[in-house]
Parts: sequence; structure tokens; C-alpha cells
Amino acid sequence: MQPVFVTGIGTDVGKTVIAAILTEALEADYWKPVQAGIIGGTDSSWVKAAITNKTTVIHSESYLLNTPASPHLAGRQDGITIDLETIYNQFSTFSNARPLIIEGAGGLLVPLNQNEQVLHLIKRLDAQVVLVSRNYLGSINHSLLTAQVCRAHKVKVAGWVFNDQYLDYEAEIAAWSGYPIIGKVPFASSIGKDFIQHQAGLLKKSLNETLW
Repeated sequence: MQPVFVTGIGTDVGKTVIAAILTEALEADYWKPVQAGIIGGTDSSWVKAAITNKTTVIHSESYLLNTPASPHLAGRQDGITIDLETIYNQFSTFSNARPLIIEGAGGLLVPLNQNEQVLHLIKRLDAQVVLVSRNYLGSINHSLLTAQVCRAHKVKVAGWVFNDQYLDYEAEIAAWSGYPIIGKVPFASSIGKDFIQHQAGLLKKSLNETLW
């Protein structure tokens, strides 16, 4: 079963919330291979607390870095060089019979080390991608640049999930990018189990039709 890699058009666009919703909707396993910054908890611990199904396995991080920064810089602060083969070796121990949601760090071109970016990790894991976009000034440009990188590097894109209270721009991005809309998640001032479960229910049919 081809894994699903959740990446965004930038930082703070809601990747972790969307990853939790996808994990809940598909009762999939979850993995954040590179976590940069641990103060206040990890994304893995947040997802674990946010989902309600009893099937999901939360896999441990390949790299757990102290500094909330680009992974290559956070690794440098910790005296660590992120190695894609180390990540792949952990990935190869997972059951390919189980659906797997992988959450990336930042966007596609975020460096993991001096030579490789998140994009290279997606290619190494042979994952299909769910793109997360949020509405802000410049987000159409950032979304289309992200889509262009995927197309140029022959990355399989399942589609877009839009995450915001203002959802008036998504048709433009879908049309210009050529990638379909999987779903839309509204803004919420408080996000807990009920919100994740409700949104998962709304997206489940679309996800199953799009991903598998």
C-alpha cells in the first residue's frame, strides 16, 4: 500500500491537524520521521492525543531534534546529520499492508541535510502526496509553486486539502495546478478529538476514492 505523505505550501499551514484527520479517517498508522523542536510536545504526541480509533500505530521519529528550525539547521545544533537511508531503513520495517500517513517538515524544499530536501525523502519513500494549503496573501503563488515542483519531479499528488475559514480561493488553485480537491477543513478556535473525528467522517469517502 503506497504511503501518503502530507506536506504543505509552507510552515504553519495546518499539516499536523490534516495529518491527524487523515489518520483518523483511514484508521492509518502515523509517522513523523523528522521532528525539529520538542518544547511543548511533539507532533506525534499531539496526533496520538487527537485521534479516537484504536487501530492506529504511532511510529517513533527517526530524528528527534531539540531546536524548532529547518531540520538541517536543527540537526547541526544537535551535532546530527540527517541521513535519508536511516529514515528509509526504519520505514522498511513497517507493514506495507497498513495505510501510513507520513507528516513532513515544512514544505517540499526544506533542507534535511546539506544535499537533500523533503522532496528527496518523498521520492525515496515512493509516497503519494497530499498537499495542504491555507489562505493568506501570497498563498496562491506558494500553492502553485509547490504544485509545479511536484510535477517537475514526477511526484504523485493525490490532491489538495484546504485548511482555513476562508475557502474562496481553492477552486483557483485546483484549476491552475491540475490537482483535485480532496476536502476542505474549516478554521476552528479549539481543536480536539470531536473536531478531528467529525472532519475525518466528512473526508473519509473522498480520501478512499482518491488515494486507493
